[in-house]
Amino acid sequence: MSLLFLKNAQVADGSGTPFYPANILIDGDKIAAVGPVDCPPEATEINCSGQVVSPGFIDAHSHSDLQVLDPQRTEKSRQGVTSEVVGNCGFSPYPCGDEQALHEFANGILFGGAHWGWRKAADYLLETQARARLASVASLVGHGSLRIAHAGNAHGALPETTLSAMEATLDESLADGATGFSTGLMYAPGASAPTDELIRLCRVVAKRDKIYCTHIRDYSTHLLEAIDEQIELARNSGCRLQISHLQTVGRVNWYRNDLALEKIEQARQNGIDVMFDCYPYLAGSTVLTQMLPQWALEGGTSGLLERLQDPATRRRLTDAILQSMVHQWSDIFISGVQSEANAHLVGQNLEEISKLRSESPTDVIFNLLVEEKGAVNMLQFNQSEENLRRNLAHPLSIVISDGFYVKGRPHPRLHGTFPELLGRICRENHWLTLAGALHKVTGKPADRFQIRQRGFIRPGYFADLAIFDANAIQSQSTYANPEGKPVGISHVIRNGQLI
Repeated sequence: MSLLFLKNAQVADGSGTPFYPANILIDGDKIAAVGPVDCPPEATEINCSGQVVSPGFIDAHSHSDLQVLDPQRTEKSRQGVTSEVVGNCGFSPYPCGDEQALHEFANGILFGGAHWGWRKAADYLLETQARARLASVASLVGHGSLRIAHAGNAHGALPETTLSAMEATLDESLADGATGFSTGLMYAPGASAPTDELIRLCRVVAKRDKIYCTHIRDYSTHLLEAIDEQIELARNSGCRLQISHLQTVGRVNWYRNDLALEKIEQARQNGIDVMFDCYPYLAGSTVLTQMLPQWALEGGTSGLLERLQDPATRRRLTDAILQSMVHQWSDIFISGVQSEANAHLVGQNLEEISKLRSESPTDVIFNLLVEEKGAVNMLQFNQSEENLRRNLAHPLSIVISDGFYVKGRPHPRLHGTFPELLGRICRENHWLTLAGALHKVTGKPADRFQIRQRGFIRPGYFADLAIFDANAIQSQSTYANPEGKPVGISHVIRNGQLI
């Protein structure tokens, strides 16, 4: 076994407590000793003077389900990430029944090609163990994927036999090692699921003592009602609840953020095991079809494209979009398309494209979806800086990237979340202490998602470590140039190996 010796480290052990000076001895893939230990003559020594050594970062909300299998995808490891929780927002690469239906549902988020999909959780997890070299992978069972495997693109309440089959598949997935269950209640067809369906599935999660993570039904006008639904679901099912990427969308709704936090705090006080996560950016990113009411997506992409050929349906869709609109058109940017013909639109907002094409903003949406066969990604400026500060600093929050890949211009969070947190958010803005911020991306998510023997610097734990200069670490990823590489991180170690 190889020995690695980290000398003169300022140790941030993942617990949120103050840093302390120590040496760290790594034997093989585990931490052997932490403290005033000497360097064995056969060990490789790294002098960490002037640097912080923390546990490798855990991205607890990721959409890199397919990319973790590719050792060339270093966007996360360059930031210090050594573990990822995938399968969020109802999207997982299993269970796969009809491969085409799963691809149509998930490729906009998972950035998949023509051939992927695993029949069972066990098959996917076995492949990640064999091929994921840069990160340990914890996977959630996606409700949307589960539903499509058993009911295709059907909307609404499902027959009893279908629900029973979904419960059985979820139970098998959790027994085989899936970390928990996720929903994406703004994405069809999962958005059409009644609460009773979710309660039944979450009872399976509770029985297995796993976690339930939810992209709730609304983050804007009906944010509070959406949180209420999930808290009641947790109360009725007994599951542990994680509210995904909490934010309050739209200037007219920003006052609701404090009310949302109060609801979560009160539920916690009442015995509900609820927490939330958030990313350190004002803008979010998703697929353009999220601008549409969910009824427009029934029948999948083919159903949507057929509806968009009908002028009367377009008028109805326009009314629905304008009635629910909480953004300015200038807040919404196209971030990804499939065709070269529309590649020049990436990075432009809907107001600019409307003028360029002499079309109304809603017609831009409809026409782009037709031209790109539904495959369009967008970036939206959603929340206020004050709300972002409160959410990041809140004691019940975990910090995540929510990063995903696009054919175009990704959100800067894919390449920059963790150095952004430790640089601009902590060092420059002083919104959190460095130790507190590190806890939110190491020990706290490890405990929350039951990621064993990771997230802390302790003897016997896996040697997942990030070594960085606290005075220099920062993101160089911006909205205009999202693929900038972070600076200030000198070494990243996973399972005792320098990566």
